[in-house]
Amino acid sequence: MSKLYARRRLSIVAALTAVVASAGLFNGPTASAALPTPVSAATARSYLASLTVATENRTGYDRDLFPTWDTIEGTCNTREYILKRDGTNVTTNSSCTATSGSWYSPYDGATWSAASDVDIDHLVPLAEAWDSGASKWTTAQREALANDVTRPQLLAVTDNVNQSKGDQDPATWVPSRTAYVCTYVRAWVQVKHYYNLSVDSAEKSALTNYLASC
Repeated sequence: MSKLYARRRLSIVAALTAVVASAGLFNGPTASAALPTPVSAATARSYLASLTVATENRTGYDRDLFPTWDTIEGTCNTREYILKRDGTNVTTNSSCTATSGSWYSPYDGATWSAASDVDIDHLVPLAEAWDSGASKWTTAQREALANDVTRPQLLAVTDNVNQSKGDQDPATWVPSRTAYVCTYVRAWVQVKHYYNLSVDSAEKSALTNYLASC
């Protein structure tokens, strides 16, 4: 093979590689929009008024009753999908594991450059859902809630913030970043309304107060 021919082949391969890379074909599925926009405050207030008020009951709860991280797009499971959706300049390997990118946590305003510093929060926690009616659901229904990327139920946030939230409802926990509280409670009510989950009296009172100032 002549040196000239070899150089031409290398140039063609390099050009094709650049085209493929720019198209994102090495990076797994294309990122979707960020967290689905919650309903308006007025709609959230209407939804809240329609929710059943009931005492919560956690008897029998086990997180394994809510199968999580389904494969939902290509090789990506739900966690990986949300990391790509909520991140900036996220690249993934062939298994859809995030290898680089940055993630802004709207709960506390922090930005992270390692996916290991980010949790995927179930905005309405799974234990809270169990307490509010999901204990009566089928496994398939609980799985749908745990992997719901259509409603504003899953969000990439700072890991220790998510852990401090735990299973609390808005009567005892809302994001420390006050600019996000209205979005948070609107999303909370939307998810509870969609899945026909109840609220307890303290939770409803807190939601009512927050929504009044949205």
